[in-house]
Amino acid sequence: MLVIPAIDLKDGQCVRLKQGRMEDATSYGDDPVAMAARWVEAGARRLHLVDLNGAFEGKPVNGDAVTAIARAYPDLPIQIGGGIRSADTIEHYLNAGVSYVIIGTKAVKEPAFVGEMCRAFPGHVIVGLDAKDGYVATDGWAEVSTMKATELAKRFANDGVSSIVYTDIARDGMMQGVNVEATAQLAREGGLPVIASGGVTNLDDIKTLCAAADSGILGAITGRAIYEGSLDLAEAQRLSDQLTGGGS
Repeated sequence: MLVIPAIDLKDGQCVRLKQGRMEDATSYGDDPVAMAARWVEAGARRLHLVDLNGAFEGKPVNGDAVTAIARAYPDLPIQIGGGIRSADTIEHYLNAGVSYVIIGTKAVKEPAFVGEMCRAFPGHVIVGLDAKDGYVATDGWAEVSTMKATELAKRFANDGVSSIVYTDIARDGMMQGVNVEATAQLAREGGLPVIASGGVTNLDDIKTLCAAADSGILGAITGRAIYEGSLDLAEAQRLSDQLTGGGS
């Protein structure tokens, strides 16, 4: 199971939000490439980038920083989310060297778009499902829909989506532990590999996720915990390898 560092980009800065609130941001530096280097040197095998401004504006805003990281680490798988709502944006990111694009809000509002993009860019599309009490939220978590995450995941499994990034909004950035039960349930019922996001706080969370990895948990994204020191990235990846046989 992969332990995936998150680099969230807002106005060119590396930040972390609490529960998706743009006004509740903590800055961790203004050099995204240097931040990427820090996690690569600690053993990261994939990076999770988020264009926070893009998520709210519906188009890339921090694209230059994303491109700079992808060019600095051409052999490292990178996934990017935030404001990806057109084929042109996806093509731009893939040409820049990004491995996976994460479609979030548009996947919920226009599910047919996901199938079209999977056919156009096979193997490169991840769907981001952010849920509150099991129901999918959109638009930077400003709206909660009436659609259950498991129902939507089943549909996308048939479209050829690579995996699901699943965020439990209630846990995100709150250092409260990950919702392993909901993550494992989504993997089992949705039929797609799931990357857990939101609430990964310490090695205990890594252990509980690894224990459920057989259900289809591909990885875990961690942000605030590695920035504030409650989780050591290198130690977490070593433990994950030990408990899941080193698989990715």
